[in-house]
Amino acid sequence: MKKINNILIDNIVPFLILIFLMLTIPLSKLTPSYLIQEIILRLDRNLFLVLSLLIPIVAGMGLNFGIVLGAMGGQIALILITEWKIIGIQGILLAIILSTPISIILGWLSGEILNRARGREMITSMILGLFMNGVYQLIVLYGMGTFITIENLKLILSRGSGIRNAIDLNGIRQGLDKILELKVMGILFPIGTFLLVLILCTFIIWFKKTKLGHDMKAIGEDINVSQSSGINVQKTRIIAIIISTVLAGYGQIIYLQNIGTMNTYNSHEQIGMFSIAALLIGGASADKATIRNAIVGVILFHLMFIVSPSAGKELIGSAQIGEYFRVFVSYGIIALVLVLHQLKRDRIKKINRGEI
Repeated sequence: MKKINNILIDNIVPFLILIFLMLTIPLSKLTPSYLIQEIILRLDRNLFLVLSLLIPIVAGMGLNFGIVLGAMGGQIALILITEWKIIGIQGILLAIILSTPISIILGWLSGEILNRARGREMITSMILGLFMNGVYQLIVLYGMGTFITIENLKLILSRGSGIRNAIDLNGIRQGLDKILELKVMGILFPIGTFLLVLILCTFIIWFKKTKLGHDMKAIGEDINVSQSSGINVQKTRIIAIIISTVLAGYGQIIYLQNIGTMNTYNSHEQIGMFSIAALLIGGASADKATIRNAIVGVILFHLMFIVSPSAGKELIGSAQIGEYFRVFVSYGIIALVLVLHQLKRDRIKKINRGEI
């Protein structure tokens, strides 16, 4: 009985979302084939980004809201390949190559700052993301066309500097997805992108078994003991953030190539919040997360998004309720999990001091 209670407590968030879906799916009147196709599409777009959160959690750094820095790196790379008119899979590969050094630099900067904010990494990474968003917009809005030559008239604003708000990525649209497509019973599977996700999952599993992975796990369990045993804690934590930032850059490229359009100034802003919310809905916490949590979370989180507007329209005549509910759940779930995480940490401290 105690074991069942622990399972329920540990998975209270996914259970609540599952109950909500069981009530709203019949109300939405959406067909099973439509729901399955939409879920496959959302897994294709978002799973890589959600998986990029796992490594810092292993290292005890919590939920990396700073993955938006990697997304910015990916978007700068997409602007450059659009300027150079490189299309297809070649354009996507070049964007991945270009985003890598940008994401490494941003990840290193983020890691250095988070090392100086030990114990407050999550809120610090969130504020850092907001700060770097200002730097990104300064570069894209004023630097490009002024200091960085942009000759593509479809990219540049009429004043001669600054990138347009919306960029057409038609040249690389679904370039990865269409490499190997498989249609089964009317459902389209983008095998090419899923192979990349499978490679990332394999990398994460392998990485956890390496010495560096074991060092990160040891740091996540007890940073002081790890430091005493000779592990270079600061360097290891920086590496964890760099890996996460680089993967987020790749994930943003995968996400945007699927959509085929990039909102220059907004596409990256919510990916950290929504990716973290999806991971938490999958049953993860601020100190423990798995690949299974990421997959389940993306399915539940985005199924909720798909179903809510239709259910709201059928129930009260307004599809806008789905958007309101999405924002409510996203921020609410994150706030709830962070509060529970802090309560757990305070309880552990009291136990260690012998107060409990």
